Amino acid sequence: MTDTIIRAEGLGKHFIIGHEVPHSAILGEAVMRRARNLLRKGADMLRGRAVVEGDEIEEFWALRDVNFEIKRGEVVSIIGHNGAGKTTLLKILSRILEPTTGRVAINGRVASLLEVGTGFHPELTGRENIFLNGAILGMTRKEVLARFDEIVDFSGVEKFIDTPVKRYSVGMYARLAFSVAAHLETEILFVDEVLAVGDSEFQKRCLDRMSEVAHAGRTVLFVSHNLAAVAALTRRGIVLNGGRLVFDGRIEDAVAHYSASLSKGKVARDWGRGAHSAILSADLLDGQGQPTDTYEPGTPFNLRIEVETSNMPGLALEFGLRDENNLPIAFYSSNSFSGITLPNRPGRHVCALSLQPLFLASGDYSIDVATNSMSFAVDHSVPNAIPFRVAACCPGDVGYDFNQRLGHGIIALQPTGRMHIEPVPAATGPATAAP
Repeated sequence: MTDTIIRAEGLGKHFIIGHEVPHSAILGEAVMRRARNLLRKGADMLRGRAVVEGDEIEEFWALRDVNFEIKRGEVVSIIGHNGAGKTTLLKILSRILEPTTGRVAINGRVASLLEVGTGFHPELTGRENIFLNGAILGMTRKEVLARFDEIVDFSGVEKFIDTPVKRYSVGMYARLAFSVAAHLETEILFVDEVLAVGDSEFQKRCLDRMSEVAHAGRTVLFVSHNLAAVAALTRRGIVLNGGRLVFDGRIEDAVAHYSASLSKGKVARDWGRGAHSAILSADLLDGQGQPTDTYEPGTPFNLRIEVETSNMPGLALEFGLRDENNLPIAFYSSNSFSGITLPNRPGRHVCALSLQPLFLASGDYSIDVATNSMSFAVDHSVPNAIPFRVAACCPGDVGYDFNQRLGHGIIALQPTGRMHIEPVPAATGPATAAP
């Protein structure tokens, strides 16, 4: 008996989209265009196709030739840029959309959380919607009752459980919807990027719950742009780009593949300018003072920034260090940390700065650069202004590459001296009571 629970073969989905074109002021052309649109819409209605608004129509493929298999009990992340086809794929797997080409085979009961309140009836109470969702999933009333208290307790909406959900806030919707999907007994769980609507405490609880679900042997497909959560929860990643599957493998390699596709480099672009300043260039320098895109762990961060200022006093330079998952890991402000501000006379200035060394794990990083007005308002910000790479990190000069993808973090901790090891005196045994 095969343990494959989801199989997609040659999966494709296309949509017809419309575009408006600049209209001519000539009456005859407007009448002809209107007539053509009416004839096209009438033909679409007769053929049972969706009626699309617009002067011109285009066939858009959201997914094309996607193939994969998922084993029972696997926890898989689907990652990619906005518009890559992630949500379309989950909707096809959830039977919300029919594929245009290919086929999907699913062996198990599916719970989906694709958007806030999916499957909820706004006029029904939270209690009634829990039982409604259970019935949709094919569960008996007895099975739902067995998990009811746990669902309500996790969601934190006990006070409003008998209130129609149309009166819930977006956060309350998300809490109850996720709780229902995660606690009802299904073999497969699909979760799209819906946790962003909750507060940080609820997001943490959701991630902990998903970890429990994964360890319980259920199959989970997880879509998120939170690469830290993706790496922590899953062991396999599927990367979509432009509707095509471009990578399927270990989650560490999938995240690296996705991160490499992000436009972090200093390509020819206009960084713009702020109200009182403009960052013109930003470079990481090597030991000889030359621009470089690599950093050697344990050496100072030598930075050179060219900035143009006006007569605004109190402008400071700020730097934010990010890892390959685009998560912030370090920060520096010239004003708040060092009491240094930029000149308040108009002109261009070159700022040179050396920051303390870090033992960064090997991988990709970037530095955000910004000017800050009086320590409370950002004047000009350039995200990922200085991309760089750490080729290898060998703490203690050993033959070991401390890499981000190992899952141990991004900073190698260094001791201030040698570790002292002393023997523990042997135990002499329990003392005997005096006669």
